[in-house]
Amino acid sequence: MKLVRFLMKLSNETVSIELKNGTVVHGTITGVDISMNTHLKTVKLTVKGKNPVALDHLSVRGNNIRYYILPDSLNLETLLVEETPRVKPKKPTAGRPLGRGRGRGRSRGRGRGR
Repeated sequence: MKLVRFLMKLSNETVSIELKNGTVVHGTITGVDISMNTHLKTVKLTVKGKNPVALDHLSVRGNNIRYYILPDSLNLETLLVEETPRVKPKKPTAGRPLGRGRGRGRSRGRGRGR
């Protein structure tokens, strides 16, 4: 299971998130999108070396997140189960290959007429 799919299931869970710059965000997840952007409510934001600030809502960009600290009461076994089974790709049938191109050694530059 992809990490993002797991995080998307954490709605209404209270977590702490440490950012790459050392800031700690503690709040309740309202949603996580495919880029791992995390939206929180009832937030306590603690910038490294400064006093905490209380916020109603905060969105954290996914690439700024170092790690999530999950609550101990979270039942990981039920969250890690995948709902949709994976579909194995079909093997190509005999004949033309499925990929694009015409085999090896064709033009790889800008124009053909050079």
